Amino acid sequence: MSNESIEDRLSALEEAVAQLSAVPAKPAEPNSPLERMNEMLWALNGLECRIPDGGIIYTGSVQTPAGALVRWQYGQTGPDIFAENWSDQAERLAALGNPIRLRILQAVLNGSTSAAQLVEEIDAGTSGQVYHHLKELTAAGWLASPKRGLFDVPASRVVPLLAILVASGTPQA
Repeated sequence: MSNESIEDRLSALEEAVAQLSAVPAKPAEPNSPLERMNEMLWALNGLECRIPDGGIIYTGSVQTPAGALVRWQYGQTGPDIFAENWSDQAERLAALGNPIRLRILQAVLNGSTSAAQLVEEIDAGTSGQVYHHLKELTAAGWLASPKRGLFDVPASRVVPLLAILVASGTPQA
């Protein structure tokens, strides 16, 4: 038997457990092709477990170049999506269909939040033209104006905007 007291041995054991608990376990590498495919489709597998009848979900956790951390998730079931009037989204989508407006949104997410900065940064003609685009983006909900002459992309719009951009750039199968 050791000369250590029970208390010393218990303290050493608690310390060892605390150290082991602090080190995250690395998940095992998938071995079979099926395991690798399931790992690649982890989000889809999770969706199908939660919504067996199908649905769409998008989620994101991003830090904008301006330093804001945005976490967002939204989803709908397939039947709900097909039952909606898709034309209700036309104005919101149309607001994104202009290269100058996309450049404005990108500039705002990169930290240019004042109208004066945007006029200077975005080579889009006159300041009146830039203000026209700011008005359209604000009316469609892609921008908010917390103070006169200042703009931001609402947190509830950052991940949807990025999801649309990713989706529009997705290669066709």
